[in-house]
Amino acid sequence: MFKRYIDSRKLQMPTPEQALPGRSAPMRIHNRHHVNGNPLQPPFPAGMDQIVLGLGCFWGAERKFWQLPGVYTTAVGYSAGHTPNPTYEEVCSGLTGHNEVVLVVFDPAVITLEEILRVFWQAHDPTQGMRQGNDVGTQYRSGVYTFNDAQQRIATNLLQQYQAKLLQSGYESVTTEIQPAGPFYYAEDYHQQYLAKNPGGYCGLGGTGVCFD
Repeated sequence: MFKRYIDSRKLQMPTPEQALPGRSAPMRIHNRHHVNGNPLQPPFPAGMDQIVLGLGCFWGAERKFWQLPGVYTTAVGYSAGHTPNPTYEEVCSGLTGHNEVVLVVFDPAVITLEEILRVFWQAHDPTQGMRQGNDVGTQYRSGVYTFNDAQQRIATNLLQQYQAKLLQSGYESVTTEIQPAGPFYYAEDYHQQYLAKNPGGYCGLGGTGVCFD
């Protein structure tokens, strides 16, 4: 009974009134990418663009993007919820509304948003709702969090394209949420570039095997 109660609660988005209060102080982190040495926090070099992506446990998700040519830096954090400056434990409680996300800062002259989003959708199963594989909870939902109308249009168009491919392959409808980016709260230091620091660490990320092309 207790397990069913916890699972049910973690599958429902809390209202702002139900959410944990959080705190005013931001998380203090080491402002250097463990893999490439670039800063995790702004200001970023002129000409860089950014997108925030949720595709399951952020440990494996972040690695998908720091490996891409043209990506300047990546960082993991919490977004699309209610609680200011949450901790990992608070997010895992299901009482913040936040998603585990990856901030991807990239040079659009080297890699396009379309290329990044193709990697995003093909790296996970975007039809699973509030879970990704064995990871269950609102923080594992699929999401694209945009910074302008052009990004919103690109993401929506690609979602429709991938939706058609998935339906042809027998999958259900895509549950990816696409919405303007809200505050991005950096996760604790030990989460940043976790799989570079811990090569044998957990990664529950798995795609559908359905490609765009």
